Amino acid sequence: MFGKKNPPPIKSLIANGTRIEGDITFSEGLRVDGTVAGQIKAAEGKVSILVVSEVAEVIGCIEADHVIINGRVKGPVVAHGLLELQPKACIEGDVSYKALEMHQGATISGQLKPLSGESREKPTLLLAANGQ
Repeated sequence: MFGKKNPPPIKSLIANGTRIEGDITFSEGLRVDGTVAGQIKAAEGKVSILVVSEVAEVIGCIEADHVIINGRVKGPVVAHGLLELQPKACIEGDVSYKALEMHQGATISGQLKPLSGESREKPTLLLAANGQ
């Protein structure tokens, strides 16, 4: 998704042990190690990355360009670029993506919906398995 360019820096952190209730809008990069009850959405107009770590929980909608999940999400997820689901990812909600990378052990209870763009290219589905 980012080509040869570096992804945006992660400038904000919601630390483990922190609970936020309410919607969050961020720019560039955000890492969640705590709990968020509300929507997490990237500001429009800039490339964004959102990381939900293995100790994090999000109860609400997630929307960003590049989304990496290794924790729990209860709500819909929209990745306008790449969605990476790491081994401990657990999503209860519909998932929309342009490209998807899903590791063994990740679970989704919901529908997978590729985003349609201006081009007619099919979305990329990458399967990450041991030894492949």
